[in-house]
Amino acid sequence: MSRGAGRTGEAPPAPEPLAVEVLDSHAHLDIMGVDVDEALAAARAVGIGTVVQVGVDVPSSRWSAELAARYDAVHAAVALHPNEAGRGAATDEALREIEALAALPAVKAVGETGLDFYRTEGEDGHRLQEESFRAHIAIAKRTGTALVIHDRDAHDDVVRLLLDEGAPDRVVFHCFSGEAALARTCAEHGWFMSFAGPVTFKANDGLREAAVVAPVDLLLVETDAPFLTPMPFRGRPNAPYLVPLTVRSLAETKAMDLDALCTAIAANGVRAFAL
Repeated sequence: MSRGAGRTGEAPPAPEPLAVEVLDSHAHLDIMGVDVDEALAAARAVGIGTVVQVGVDVPSSRWSAELAARYDAVHAAVALHPNEAGRGAATDEALREIEALAALPAVKAVGETGLDFYRTEGEDGHRLQEESFRAHIAIAKRTGTALVIHDRDAHDDVVRLLLDEGAPDRVVFHCFSGEAALARTCAEHGWFMSFAGPVTFKANDGLREAAVVAPVDLLLVETDAPFLTPMPFRGRPNAPYLVPLTVRSLAETKAMDLDALCTAIAANGVRAFAL
């Protein structure tokens, strides 16, 4: 991936553990470049019992499926990232392999797929992303898995394609980046919204307004590790053990009891990924 290989800098200290265990609904342990056993142990120590490991191309999707088959605490998502698709990676052969991986028992989602009009520019790149997104929607429906969406600067088009194609039963907006209007649309259709570190950033009032609007029974939380580290450690390496920082921020934003929010998020994770 052109996003780079991990993040540099000192790892943040472990936050106070959560009393109710939740899952990290989106992480890239391969890009983190860390020992998987150590990463999972650190997460478990603060109340993060499971991690959804997400592929972005064929090799990382294979790796994700293999990892999830070895670890009970890991579930896999497999796909061709929209930025990869915009460069022509969504060939028939690649999509066939993604579908074969999606049918494996340890693979719980097709993703991350979707649209990214921030990094991919031009009509050809957008067309290739749309074709790939439509293909991934179909794969998710054929395999009965959740659909994990990457949506950057493309809210209206993502919703349009989901409605045109007919969304799978379970849809997760990874690293939800919309404002209240998109949260209402997701709520109307029963689509899960997974919040990451940006909801803790000072400038993101619109994102916090979306979190207020989002129904509790459609909320998930994630790291997108090693990216999007929550405050007060923005810019340093992210990892699943830092999920509690984002959960506590969400609880404050929604004026909810922390344990009650964690209980809801845990139940949502089971439903979203059919765990």
